[in-house]
Amino acid sequence: MLDLPMTLKGLILSGGQGSRLRPFTYTGAKQLVPIANKPILFYAIENLVECGVKDIGIVVGDTKDQVRAAVGDGSRFGVRVTYIEQEAPLGIAHAVKIARDFLGDDPFVLFLGDNFLRDGIVPFVDRFCRCDPLPAGQILLYPVKNPQDFGVAELRDGRLLRVVEKPKDPPSNLAVIGIYLFDRTVFQAVNAIKPSARGELEITDTIQYLVDNGHDVRCEVAGGCWIDTGKMSDLLEANRMILEGIEPASAGTVDEASRVEGRVVLQPGCQIVNSVVRGPTIIGERTRVVNSYVGPFTSVYYDCLIEDAEIEQSVVMENTVISGIGARIQDSLIGRNVDLRGADGKPRSCTLVLGDFSRVRIP
Repeated sequence: MLDLPMTLKGLILSGGQGSRLRPFTYTGAKQLVPIANKPILFYAIENLVECGVKDIGIVVGDTKDQVRAAVGDGSRFGVRVTYIEQEAPLGIAHAVKIARDFLGDDPFVLFLGDNFLRDGIVPFVDRFCRCDPLPAGQILLYPVKNPQDFGVAELRDGRLLRVVEKPKDPPSNLAVIGIYLFDRTVFQAVNAIKPSARGELEITDTIQYLVDNGHDVRCEVAGGCWIDTGKMSDLLEANRMILEGIEPASAGTVDEASRVEGRVVLQPGCQIVNSVVRGPTIIGERTRVVNSYVGPFTSVYYDCLIEDAEIEQSVVMENTVISGIGARIQDSLIGRNVDLRGADGKPRSCTLVLGDFSRVRIP
């Protein structure tokens, strides 16, 4: 944990519509979708804790009750959590603006709750906090193949010139990812900018205001791997990435007819009965795997039943039943409280995106 020379707060955005992850986000917060059986939001909180942050504000919207239930008062993470309600998804800069009372005059890390940076943010935060004087801002960049889908930075000799939101002709391949550091100067910017054409206060306009008005805004290119988990394919890739690094552990039970191979985590109360589980894989609390095969890069959350089925390279959320499927399920994301059962017939494989409370029969 960093020993910071100042008080640094954290601000996590956990609102938004989550349109790219529908149908899951019709009934649940996108930031609570699990990666390796841990909600995405928890990784953001843990990243901030590693940086020595003790006070975290979480901006919430329509799914505020779910987020509050999952995170609580923050004591499980060793932090204090304050919830800040945003009446509508009016932009990242708007979320900063309404968090003014919580943030006070302290510098802070702004973290979009669906961002996943495998190696964390400790070195970036450390360099920011040890600057004298403190910069007005510091943004993290990451090279991407599709910069036209992001806010993109234009640099000259390593210095930030401008930030363009989703440009048709990108000035670089460096996307502005959803992790930023600011001092109190940012409030001048968020109070000065106007809503964009889509009716939001844009963080890119905020950054550009600071640059145009002569404030010191620094940038760094993040190494390792960054994933915006707003799409199913990216979420599955993040799940795979975490599972690649797990250490085997068993707090469940495995009967004599079963085989557990490779790096497998069996969480408390899970049961493996007459089945094969091949890692890297994680099986959640009180989940039962019966007469089944669970293959690599699969995470099955708590209180699920996998029976007479085969599944690999997938994420299964809580309270879901998968039973009697004649197909091997692969590369799939299956929501909460799903009832997925097979009928007659033996198709070879299937790929599924099933939202919460789905009921499906596969012929």
